[in-house]
Amino acid sequence: MFETDSLPYLNPSQDRRVALITGGNSGVGYYTVLHLYLHGYIVYIAGRSRSRVLNSIRELKQDATAIRSTYTSQQSSSERFLGDLFYLEIDLSSLASVISAVETFKNLENHLHILINNAGAMALPYSLTNDGFDIQIQTNFIAPFLLSMKLLPLLEKTADDFPLISPPRIIYLSSVGHQLCFHYFNMNSTFNYKPAFIFTWLRYGLAKTAGIHFMKMLALRNPKILCMSVHPGYVMNTNLFSYWTRLPIIGILFWCLFQIFGYFFGVTNEEGANAIVKCSLNPNLTLEKDNGKYFATGGNEALPSKVAQNMDFAARTWIWTIHQLSERGITIPS
Repeated sequence: MFETDSLPYLNPSQDRRVALITGGNSGVGYYTVLHLYLHGYIVYIAGRSRSRVLNSIRELKQDATAIRSTYTSQQSSSERFLGDLFYLEIDLSSLASVISAVETFKNLENHLHILINNAGAMALPYSLTNDGFDIQIQTNFIAPFLLSMKLLPLLEKTADDFPLISPPRIIYLSSVGHQLCFHYFNMNSTFNYKPAFIFTWLRYGLAKTAGIHFMKMLALRNPKILCMSVHPGYVMNTNLFSYWTRLPIIGILFWCLFQIFGYFFGVTNEEGANAIVKCSLNPNLTLEKDNGKYFATGGNEALPSKVAQNMDFAARTWIWTIHQLSERGITIPS
């Protein structure tokens, strides 16, 4: 398993670098934040609940202190500096909230080095947000698209202002579930059919495939920014499945399958986070050879599905998204 110790550590008083991550208060997001913080990054944790994020920040600082107490003399805390942690309010089920979060962030920071679209929703029943999108499509794709595009000018400014360091990065948390989009479905597909516990996975697969399309198109259109999709592995210790495990009968069966699959194939939250941290901090990743790529467990390069790889499909997804946002009064500069 890849060890984050091999990644460069920063002194924020001399080299201040900023990261923003959605859903960084739990699961793989929590450990991603922990390692960025230990490596000297100023990390903004974007989430809906102030109390939950602030509680996580307290726990993160405690965990970081415990880890630093185990440093050897060669890993002295006088040479490894902590960054800082802040809360940023955002609700991905509201596009207005996403735009508001961007404006708040831009008032706080002049630069952004890493954007991690980590938060997501999995296998939820069909329901529409106030913006008129299915909750999975909006949370897993539309909102990360909007957040990234609205922060893109700040990322590009960062690239211009820091030409001698690694380029700014946008990371989209993908999933093996994107393989469920086994041929290119129309992005207007709702899959609002029964049995719901089957068709919900098709909505999830469509959303995650669209996210990979987004990273590939953004890499093509914005060569200053290193854009990557990361599948962290079969992370089983997560609340993403909580809806289904609470259902009567089906929930019991799902929980049993969940436990069996996790025993043989699962990775921990921290192991899953290692893939994200590696793609966030590895200085050997470059615009020339890695932009738009897909990485899997351990941060190792892999190939997504043929549908996700198809640039014609990716262009269709891009055009559909721009059109949908425009219909809602949200302009994305071309």
